[in-house]
Amino acid sequence: MKRHLIFLIILCFTLSVAGQITTEPAFPVAGQSVKIIFDSKKEPRLGAFSEDLYAHTGVGVEGDGNWQYVIGQWGQNATQPKLTFKGDGIYELVITPSILDFYNVPEGKQVVNLSFVFRNSAGNKQTNDLFVVVYQNGLNVDLLFPSNNFILQIDKQYTFSAIAGSLANLKLYVDHELVGQNTGTEIHHDFSFNSAGEHMVLVVAESQDGQLVSDSAFICVSTGTPESPRPAGAQKGITYLSDQSLRLVLFAPNKENVFVLGDFNGWRPKNSFQMNRDGDYFWIDIDGLIAGKEYAFQYLIDGELLIADPYSEKILDPWNDKYISNTTYPGLLQHSEGKIEQIATVVKAGQQPYQWEVNEFTIPANNQLIIYELLIRDFTDEHSFQAVIDKLDYLEDLQINVLELMPVNEFEGNSSWGYNPSFYFAPDKYYGPKDDLKRLVDECHKRGIAIVIDMVLNHSFGQSPLVQMYWDSANKRPSADNPWYNVVSNFQNPDAQWGYDFNHESTYTRELVDSINSFWMNEYRIDGFRFDFTKGFSNTPYPANSWGSDYDSSRIANLKRMADEIWKRKPGALVICEHLADNSEEKELAGHGLLFWGNMNYNYGESAMGYLENNKSNLAGAIYSYRGWSEPNLIAYQESHDEERLTYKCLTWGNAVGNYDIKQFNTAIDRMKLNATFHLLLPGPKMIWQFGELGYDYSINTCDDAVTVSDGCRLATKPVRWDYTLDQDRVKLYRVYADLNYLKRNYEEFSSEEFTYSLSEALKKIVYISDNNYVVILGNFSLDEEVVALTLPVGGRWFDYYNKESFTVSNASLDLSLAPGEFKIFSTREFQHANISAVENRSILKPTICAFPNPANTQLFIKGEQLVIQGVYSVLGEKANVLVNWQTDGVNLDISALRKGIYIVRCIDRDGQYFASKFIKE
Repeated sequence: MKRHLIFLIILCFTLSVAGQITTEPAFPVAGQSVKIIFDSKKEPRLGAFSEDLYAHTGVGVEGDGNWQYVIGQWGQNATQPKLTFKGDGIYELVITPSILDFYNVPEGKQVVNLSFVFRNSAGNKQTNDLFVVVYQNGLNVDLLFPSNNFILQIDKQYTFSAIAGSLANLKLYVDHELVGQNTGTEIHHDFSFNSAGEHMVLVVAESQDGQLVSDSAFICVSTGTPESPRPAGAQKGITYLSDQSLRLVLFAPNKENVFVLGDFNGWRPKNSFQMNRDGDYFWIDIDGLIAGKEYAFQYLIDGELLIADPYSEKILDPWNDKYISNTTYPGLLQHSEGKIEQIATVVKAGQQPYQWEVNEFTIPANNQLIIYELLIRDFTDEHSFQAVIDKLDYLEDLQINVLELMPVNEFEGNSSWGYNPSFYFAPDKYYGPKDDLKRLVDECHKRGIAIVIDMVLNHSFGQSPLVQMYWDSANKRPSADNPWYNVVSNFQNPDAQWGYDFNHESTYTRELVDSINSFWMNEYRIDGFRFDFTKGFSNTPYPANSWGSDYDSSRIANLKRMADEIWKRKPGALVICEHLADNSEEKELAGHGLLFWGNMNYNYGESAMGYLENNKSNLAGAIYSYRGWSEPNLIAYQESHDEERLTYKCLTWGNAVGNYDIKQFNTAIDRMKLNATFHLLLPGPKMIWQFGELGYDYSINTCDDAVTVSDGCRLATKPVRWDYTLDQDRVKLYRVYADLNYLKRNYEEFSSEEFTYSLSEALKKIVYISDNNYVVILGNFSLDEEVVALTLPVGGRWFDYYNKESFTVSNASLDLSLAPGEFKIFSTREFQHANISAVENRSILKPTICAFPNPANTQLFIKGEQLVIQGVYSVLGEKANVLVNWQTDGVNLDISALRKGIYIVRCIDRDGQYFASKFIKE
């Protein structure tokens, strides 16, 4: 059957892949060379491109699937073919001397297609997967029109066309009845249908020596769109009516017809699966489903566009699902080869609801929030919801009370920060099944930890069906009639543009935003959101040199409206904005109850590194009242996913005086303890970036090889170093973090609104007063010893928190000396310390496998009895070839042929338990 591509009539001898690729010759065969001609203007993810392009390319092999015999590794420009730029967005790649030789395909393998992803040199711009059919030697034929799954109209004349690779007798059939023939390399025949229904168009080519080949297409002849009002209460998206039936509702203004194609109807448009129209809506009820069985489907809109449902709660991704391991997502539904070439929705009637264990949860007060920002991809080797659950004892001991997950809804690709969203109601399968996410929320709530998810509502990327439904293909942007998106961003600054810009003044966008937020709070019991780049929540125009920080009344109104809608549905929910705008705007919104990120990375970095001149180390900006705010709604942070790691800064650029050198590891760790004290114990909510509590010392710009540091590697995977918990110096830092968080959560002094501070000099101090209790925090950020004559608020008995001693002063004065980097916490009542048994007992390191040495050069040993190695994979999920030598107490892997970088080894032990571990190949 003909592949699902829509062709125009081509009069020259080239064939096209959805318009982006043409080939010379028209019918490439494995034993010959072929020229690939790529038109970037027809690829939505690139547009009219002119940068260098490289080909990530392999072949599809009969019986083995696509992407075999891939040339080089992703992102390695020296080993992957470079295309030749011909101008006007056109690129060429000559595969020579033959397809078999170019890809080094072994003898006896039958190549069925060429597989391509074209990318720029940095690897941050790319196409989707593109496939070119490879034909067998001899006669070939291609039906150009109609293409498979076309929707045609009754009594309308069409020209059916086909071409052959060489002279042949060409015959056209409709439902097995001959309707036209011609001898040559082309056939064109006018035809009209006088009856509705499903039909097959077939072209047969016969050579002079009697060889026969054919191509066909199944099409649907429609009588028009049925009109019928939606049932009362019908909601957008998928609604399950019973264990065997469901209802689909699609909001699609200005569209003429919509068909449903899926596993339940053979992926063919049928009149019985044409949706009813009700004004701007299309709907249909589908029954006869098997309870508990998953089905994939797509909408075919106006006979041209195939999309998944925008409200999908699970999708099938033919490009990326193949890289998701069975360990991460057991039993993941596979896409139907040859039937699904775009993203599809997955539905399952009769599914069992998750049984929640915690049904009542109290969100912590704003001034006691201790937020832990976490990227699941880089938190564990398994990069899964379940793996985070396995580490919750570690986070509980750290005394955090909010877990903030970077985006978990479906985004483009697998390995990503997640700020390239595509589907807003579906958890990304790269992190595991949806019930694992619910279990993570449940387990956090058991421990008193709230869950916040990062939500990107400033923009979407091109895989979003909301973008695709209304698209200006000529200009590669949303069309003017798109209900949800601006045609162009209101920011002219290209650095403030990502994907396609939501129009937050649109009532349709507002309705969508409210439904997204409501869904996650209801279905997953999320306790709030961190909204990305909320500066973009208006249409106020900003020039090319602006980040839109000026006071914006329409943006304020939009954010207040959204927050109010959230609180209607969940009173007390956390509404956090990455805003970083004019203080007057943030102050007004903070007074309304919204919380705001407060980026203090620079100041804390200078303090940690020991550069104190010119007010660079002033930490007062981390205090809400310093900014004139009346509410403690400023979430100050030293590090975030977007900022450089402070331990790395210290080890790389730390200051030194005499023998006191901040570039030395132990000294850098001590500076992190000092910093943490004057971060976490300042008034108001605070945020920690993952592993800051262990002194994570890889740069934010560390590349996949875990060695190179480059600006182009900011989004690259980072080494997962749970072995840091075996380092006593790092564990001591963890304990300081845990103690500080414990103090903030359990003692009212640290939530008091009565405090004073001095944070601009080398000797920093903060004083809390709560009823008759007092706290004095003192720290020496200089590189020399400081002799201090400290005036305490009151005389009497005081406690030294870390010395675990008490002392008495009669005249409220205390003389002491502080070594560089030393700090003190004095209080008029005794404070307890946190329990960190999970770290001290090493329980957080189980289950795991022991892989060493790490980093490794030629050999990697996996310790464990009766292990079965599933494979070694790159961070992109591509399986690497290694030699395996089984031994009695483990497995030895020959990794000498691997390129430098981060890899994951997956194995199964004798009990059937799956394990994964990252290692670095030097």
